[in-house]
Amino acid sequence: MDAGTDSRDTQTFLKSLGFPEVKVHHSFNHFDFSRPSRRILVIGSMGSGKTEFSARIWRDSEVARRKTGAAAAQTRTDGADRRIVFFIRSALDARRFPDYPADALPYRGGYVRCGTNIAEIANSFDLERVMAQHPEAGTWVIDEASFYEERLAYVVQNASRARGLSFIFPSLVLNFRREIFNTTARLLLDTATDVFPLTAYCEHPECLQDSFYTYRSYTVDGYECPALYFDPLLVIGGDRESNDPREPNYCTRCDDHHHLPGKEYTYLILKPLGEQASRGEPRQLREELGLIKCNLPRSRLYGQFASSYNEIDMNSLRVSCIAEKALLFLFTEQNLVPNELFLQLVKDLELDNDYLRRRLSDCRRTAVLEGL
Repeated sequence: MDAGTDSRDTQTFLKSLGFPEVKVHHSFNHFDFSRPSRRILVIGSMGSGKTEFSARIWRDSEVARRKTGAAAAQTRTDGADRRIVFFIRSALDARRFPDYPADALPYRGGYVRCGTNIAEIANSFDLERVMAQHPEAGTWVIDEASFYEERLAYVVQNASRARGLSFIFPSLVLNFRREIFNTTARLLLDTATDVFPLTAYCEHPECLQDSFYTYRSYTVDGYECPALYFDPLLVIGGDRESNDPREPNYCTRCDDHHHLPGKEYTYLILKPLGEQASRGEPRQLREELGLIKCNLPRSRLYGQFASSYNEIDMNSLRVSCIAEKALLFLFTEQNLVPNELFLQLVKDLELDNDYLRRRLSDCRRTAVLEGL
């Protein structure tokens, strides 16, 4: 008997007992602490419930720890008990949650308190140190794991295989550009044993479609202004709605309502100008950045947008610090503009030092700040 026949027989039996014909869907199960060596990637857009997924595991662990005897023995490997959950938060994220207790694992709509089983780390070496200090913990929740360097994926894989530890990564895999966030995200996908994809409703007010994508925008004079493709990749914060034209807002959007203007400009014009500058010919880049800052309608950016985009995409040019963003893209992501030229352009064009300092700090390029 095949699965389809079995399913139809079950439906017939249930109908014979007076139950309606309904579709039964698989819901979230209690976490299985008996299975060792799992590396679980929980992916989805902002607001899809990634951290709440982790909070459920924390609550499940509180129930599982009451089990004794053979049930408890199934959760232990090499001195670690997978019912003991430890939560890891990025040190970069520390300022995101000022209104929560220091030991909170917060999610939209609530939080759980982790007591002493929570730590902030800056890199994979910090993770190894914390793991060595807590050898009894068998399940590790590493929030926003894509924020760390690539080494983390293999530190986790080795510890998981050697001691049967389980790791859970509630993490963005796609950035606001709808691209793999970084090499770390790619390696986490490569080394994962399980992937749980989550979705959310599209947050456009007139849409009920599933959303897979994080959407970044700015609010300027009441207008929704989509982030440009070359907007800084990493901006720490964004959990609160902002009307500051220099600070972004985030929501989740479907294909139809996720706007990302400027990708063609980035690769047709901006990056080639950066490549010229890297060869010692910065004149055209300087000219384009100067026009963006002081006379936007004469810039190649505006000309390319005017010929290609609709009204909401054109709103992206209402935001502040576009020249700064373009220069940061070439400097921090493409590595085309050397330090000396970066500092000289900032000085010559009188770019916004405060904005540049924030974004350079976000991406850990603080060494260059000494020259600003």
